[in-house]
Amino acid sequence: MKAILKTKMTVAEICEGFEFNTFENKGLYGLAGKLTIQPEYQRNYLYADEGGEREVGVINSILNEYPIGLIYFNKVSNNKFEVLDGQQRITSLGRFINGKFSIEKGTQSFEGLAKEKKDKIKNTKLTIYEVEGTETEIKEWFKTINITGLALTDQEKRNAFYSGPFVTHAKEEFSNTQNSQIQMWSAYIKGNVNRQDFLERALAWVSKGEKNIDGYMSRHRFDTNIDELKIYFNKVINWISKVFEDVEKEMCGLEWGTLYEKYNKNSYNPKKISSKVQKLITDDNIKKKSGIFEFILGGSKDHSLLKVRIFDTSIKKITYSNQTKIANKKKESNCPLCTLGHDANKKKIWKFNEMEADHVTAWSKGGSNDIKNCQMLCITHNRVKGNL
Repeated sequence: MKAILKTKMTVAEICEGFEFNTFENKGLYGLAGKLTIQPEYQRNYLYADEGGEREVGVINSILNEYPIGLIYFNKVSNNKFEVLDGQQRITSLGRFINGKFSIEKGTQSFEGLAKEKKDKIKNTKLTIYEVEGTETEIKEWFKTINITGLALTDQEKRNAFYSGPFVTHAKEEFSNTQNSQIQMWSAYIKGNVNRQDFLERALAWVSKGEKNIDGYMSRHRFDTNIDELKIYFNKVINWISKVFEDVEKEMCGLEWGTLYEKYNKNSYNPKKISSKVQKLITDDNIKKKSGIFEFILGGSKDHSLLKVRIFDTSIKKITYSNQTKIANKKKESNCPLCTLGHDANKKKIWKFNEMEADHVTAWSKGGSNDIKNCQMLCITHNRVKGNL
């Protein structure tokens, strides 16, 4: 692999023939069509996110004569290049010159700048390395130079490593901010479209887990369609919306692919499901509301998914004190279940830290968390009793 330093190329030259695809949120070409700004292994354009402070920062750096860092071009053939590193900065420059955003808190466009400032931007020389090497060398270098700065996500790294027609089509579907389905998907998937979070989730679902994504992408790298990926993804989404009529904020970010595999063959009544969800979602005793959906899918059996709120310490201490006073008078155990036995614990007075709070009427059967429904049991009996 070799690299040649170029120090005379200006912003105007690089941005000649600049094209930006708003639909795919990426810069396409520059250098009069000789430069591919965002090859397949590059991530989406991110500098416009969060109010566009980073793209404004690039322009202000040029105007203040601050260096904007090294830029690397991959020479793919005579007079044909790809941006290996620097696509965010180049895209920022091209977008500003072509009127896509303004500086000075949105009040100053490129066309509105004084001539000397326009010339300053266009005539600024950038420090560029032209590199040549094999595909493996180029991609390894790409990963290395992206260790610093805005770190690549795992999926952005995978996109780089397995670049090809499959990644191209997959990004068009799942990394496209203009896709009208994104809003609906956002109810169930947490993350940023531009950072490849939606694509990563789709791949995790179809490959049955994040650990299998690399293998899946490797096998399908040169596929010219993403039919299997889209079909499976839509199956999961449609199943969720069919089973759960209401969309709750706690549904976002759940492992829906895993839940689909586990429960999609079961039959559910959406109306009854909705009623159960609303009852549980408003129950203040449930600390983990996100567990409600799997709890219901699993037949409302695994209460550990909900982390039901237990009695507070004051209630437990009052209950322990009352039970112990009565037990001492009756000369029997302060654990109600121990008194029913015939062993040595029948008359044992347990210490507070040897007992646990228990619902007299189970929470799952409508029992409350107030003091009237609390009893203290020895640890053994409480664990055996089990049911909330």
